[in-house]
Amino acid sequence: MNERIRAREVRLIDENGGQMGIVAAREALRIAQERDLDLIEVAPRAQPPVCRIMDYGKHKYQQAKRRRDAHKKHKGSEVRVLVVRNPQIAQHDLEIKLRKLREMLHEGDKVRINLRLRGRQMSRPQLGIDVLNRVARELGDVAQVEAPPRREGRVISMLVAPKPGLKAAVPKKAKAAPDGEKQVEKEQAERPPVAERPREAEDAEDSGEAG
Repeated sequence: MNERIRAREVRLIDENGGQMGIVAAREALRIAQERDLDLIEVAPRAQPPVCRIMDYGKHKYQQAKRRRDAHKKHKGSEVRVLVVRNPQIAQHDLEIKLRKLREMLHEGDKVRINLRLRGRQMSRPQLGIDVLNRVARELGDVAQVEAPPRREGRVISMLVAPKPGLKAAVPKKAKAAPDGEKQVEKEQAERPPVAERPREAEDAEDSGEAG
């Protein structure tokens, strides 16, 4: 880069990719400096070496960004974990777990479901396997099972992934109030406030009742 380039002549490319021919390295550096840019040797083994005029800081940033993007693509979807603490889970609690699983899948993540066995449940692991198989059936429209239920010590786990082409969930719009409710609200807003009776009238009534 810049003064570190040892070749006497270089094939020069400008900042827009245009060919500037073969020029002396000192001349190429002068042109780059006039444009407030750097002279970068991009093909040192060519005869003569190829150099390009560019913003080196911007070039390094773009390289780092490309590496980050490539790493994200290679990483793929995240594997998240959802824990079920008892195979004898209540229906209401199971429905909550299913809603949470659907949210994770719609976000594009794989989910590992871990179901824990306790006490005597250790001798009846089929209870936990049945629960996970039920979860797989309930999520059949949005999920595919990548790893079926498998026991490891006190835990039975299953891995599910979003079905190909599953779209992200669209936030629900606020529900509009029915026309009947709107009419009641309107009537209440238009109704004039009830006038308060004078304090003296109340006192008079009270004294009459007492007499």
